[in-house]
Amino acid sequence: MSSNVASTPASTRGIETVHIGFVIAWFLCAVFYFMQYALRSAPSVMMPELSSAFARDVVGVSVVVGLFYYSYSLCSIVVGAALDRLGGKAVIPGGIVLVAAGAALFGLGSVEGAQIGRLLQGAGSSCAFIGAAYLATRGFPPRYLATAIGFTQCFGMLGGAAGQFAVGRLIHSVISWQQFWWMSGIGIFVIAVLMFAATPKEQGDTAASQGSWLTMFAPYKEVLSNPQSYLCGFCAGLLFLPTTIGDMIWGIPFLHNGLHVSYAEAVNRASMVPLGWVIGCPLLGYLADHLGRRKPVLIGGALLMLVSCAGIFFLPAGVAPPYVLGLLLGIGSGAAMLPYTVIKEVNSDKVKGSANGAINFLVFTFSACLTPLYGKLLGHIARGGAMDMAVFRGAGAWLLGGIAIAIVLAFFLRETGPRGRAAG
Repeated sequence: MSSNVASTPASTRGIETVHIGFVIAWFLCAVFYFMQYALRSAPSVMMPELSSAFARDVVGVSVVVGLFYYSYSLCSIVVGAALDRLGGKAVIPGGIVLVAAGAALFGLGSVEGAQIGRLLQGAGSSCAFIGAAYLATRGFPPRYLATAIGFTQCFGMLGGAAGQFAVGRLIHSVISWQQFWWMSGIGIFVIAVLMFAATPKEQGDTAASQGSWLTMFAPYKEVLSNPQSYLCGFCAGLLFLPTTIGDMIWGIPFLHNGLHVSYAEAVNRASMVPLGWVIGCPLLGYLADHLGRRKPVLIGGALLMLVSCAGIFFLPAGVAPPYVLGLLLGIGSGAAMLPYTVIKEVNSDKVKGSANGAINFLVFTFSACLTPLYGKLLGHIARGGAMDMAVFRGAGAWLLGGIAIAIVLAFFLRETGPRGRAAG
């Protein structure tokens, strides 16, 4: 069965029935996406332990943790092109092994091991969402494709929530933080083995698989010469910051040190943001499809982010219910995924894979560059003192400014929804 699928052109496969081999591979890749998102957010619940192990303050630890986004953004460009040239069986298991190795290195407890480990985790994790989308296009008929990709994103966001909610409990009652990383590495390596065994072998059926290695990057010329691609990337990148930096790195220190809630309660509240993504991503995607317009839903979600984020930073303690604002911020953050749809629709069909790689690169370059800057901003405002509520509010104002800029950029995006194109 695998050989028949492998030799079938992609254009033909799209109109056929479900291909079980690719569906199984997609499911395993979605599980990997869950795991890598858990590892991405897990450091936020072990900041005191990491600070002690690395002999660095929380700002220094945040710089180490943020290395993930450097390799993630750079490798996103390579992965999209490599999948087209080599196929999922040759690329995705290798990426999963990198994450497994990175997890084991991070668990060694040394700064050097953690730095290399986070870079490996970021590099391998770039295969997760792009790889799952690639496998979904080969496993599902077109009428189920959006649903499959939506479920993939839900897997990732559930992993982000688990990386805070579940891991926080594990490392403070059942296992040590180092054991968590070692056990995660073993589990992820098992996924790599299963992935390699389950993924059907493909024979190149695209132009990218037939030319030189340099030709596989040719589609990026079209994507990156389109100004709309940059608007999509910048808009999504700014909307990701309140979750990638504000919640997954600094959410628990903010709640614990700024609002003076217990550490366990801080973990519970911080996990509401990725849990909100689980709701917001499919909900806002459905609204955009139902309305036939992307921009109103994108702007509406960003406004919800702005209001809820402002409430988190500036409302007096006790005014809003403890878990509501974080959940609303996560739901609104689902808007950050809409530019991923728009960038595919503002570029031609033949470069959709490269468009996905390009926006991943742009989005996570924002996180890579601004993670250490945000930590330095907190340190600058604190001026050597404690990081209290005033410090977090001062830095949080910059996150609010980023959301506001994203809203302005959204107005300049081309409306690519069916009703918007018809009206135009």
